[in-house]
Amino acid sequence: MSNGITESLTISSQPSVDEISKLLSLGFKALINLRPDFEEGAPGNHAERDAATAAGLAYHFIPVTMSSITEADVEAFRAATSGPEPVFAHCRSGTRALILHVLAQVLDGNMRADEVLAFGEQHGADLSAAVAWLQKRAAQRPQVKGFFDSRTWSVQYVVSDPDTGKCAIIDAVLDYDEKSGQTSTENADRILAYVAEKGLTVEWILDTHPHADHFSAAHYLHGKTGAPTAIGDHVVDVQTLWKGLYNWPELQADGSQWNRLFKQGDTFKLGSIDAKVMFSPGHTLASITYVIGDAAFVHDTIFMPDSGSARADFPGGSARVLWHSIEALMALPDDTRIFTGHDYQPGGRAPRWESTVAEQKSTNAHIAGMTEHSFVSLREARDRTLPMPKLILHALQVNIRGGRLPEPEDNGRRYLKIPLNALEGAAW
Repeated sequence: MSNGITESLTISSQPSVDEISKLLSLGFKALINLRPDFEEGAPGNHAERDAATAAGLAYHFIPVTMSSITEADVEAFRAATSGPEPVFAHCRSGTRALILHVLAQVLDGNMRADEVLAFGEQHGADLSAAVAWLQKRAAQRPQVKGFFDSRTWSVQYVVSDPDTGKCAIIDAVLDYDEKSGQTSTENADRILAYVAEKGLTVEWILDTHPHADHFSAAHYLHGKTGAPTAIGDHVVDVQTLWKGLYNWPELQADGSQWNRLFKQGDTFKLGSIDAKVMFSPGHTLASITYVIGDAAFVHDTIFMPDSGSARADFPGGSARVLWHSIEALMALPDDTRIFTGHDYQPGGRAPRWESTVAEQKSTNAHIAGMTEHSFVSLREARDRTLPMPKLILHALQVNIRGGRLPEPEDNGRRYLKIPLNALEGAAW
C-alpha cells in the first residue's frame, strides 16, 4: 500500500521486484530502500538495486530499524529526497519512511515536534516513536553533529554543550588532492559555518591520532578560532618513528606542535560536560578515545557494526593491542554512544557513524562471540590483503606536525617528501 505524502514523496510497504521495475513508468525517478537485508521478507539490497538500475531509477540504500535510527539516517533520507523527484520510499510497512520524513521536517524547521502525532494520524500511522526520538535527541548531552567527507570516507564532528554553547571539533579534514597537489579548506570551512550558524564557541580542537588517510585541519582551525589543539601524549612515539622513516632530523619529536597532550585517564571539560581520555592503541601507537558525556569518539578502533574493526598493520600497530583497546571500549555503559571516524558504506548504503556499546557487542562481527585469539587471527589475515592508504606517506608528514603543511621553500612553494620502499611488504 502506498501513500502520497507530498507531491515529490510517496511512501510504501515492501514492493515486489516486479513492482519496482514499473515505478519509472508511474513517473518515479528514485527508489529509497530502508530495509536491512536481515529482515524477513526483504528481497535484499542487491535485488532492489539491480531492479532499480534496470528500470532507470536512482537508488538509495538506508537500512534502519526503528530502534537504530540516527541523525545520519535522517540526513541521508533528506539528501535522497532532495534529488530527482518524485521519490518512492519504502520499508516493511511504510512507517519508518514516514518517521524519517517527519524527523527531517522537524530538524529543518518545517514542522513542530508537537505536530508530529497529528501528521501521523492523517496518514494512518503511529508516529510516537518519532516523538520519542526527538525528545531523546533534545535531552542529549553532548549534542553531536557529524560531517562526512566522501573523498576520504572520514567523519568529522562538532560536539557541543547546549547549556553553554561551547563545542569541540574532532578529527577535522584539510582537503588534499594527491593527483594535482592542491589543498583547500572546504571541509573545515563547512564546519566553521555550522559553528557560526549555531552560535557556538570553539573550546577545543581535538585529534584522536595522527591520521594516515587525510590531512588534519587542526592547525588551520586553531588559526581561525584560537582554540587549543590536543592529541594523545603517545604522539611523540609516532613522531619518533616517522622522523626516522622520513629522515627528518630537524623534526621536533616532543609533541610541542599541540597545545595539550592528553594522557590515559586525563579529564577535561567541554562547557559544563565532563570529558575523559582513554588510551586506545592498536591501530596506531598514539590512538585515544574522547569520552564526552555519554558519547565516545573512537575513530579508527571500531567501525559501525556492519564494518568491523580498524586495521592494525601500520608501523607501530598491533592487532593484539587493538583487541584490548576494544575490550576497554566495550566495558563502557551499554547506552554509551559510539562515534566512529570512518564509514566505508558496505553494500553501498548511505554513510552512518553512530551506534551504541550494546549494538557493537551484539552485532559487530569482529566483537560478538570473539576471543582475543580469534580476533587477532581474523584481523591479521585481513590486514595482509589490504594495500596501504593512498595518502599515508603524504599525510603523516603533515599530521605529525599538528596539521602544518611543509614550510615554503625559496621559491615560495611547499613540497612533500615521499620516502621510497619505506613500507615494504604491504599489498599493492
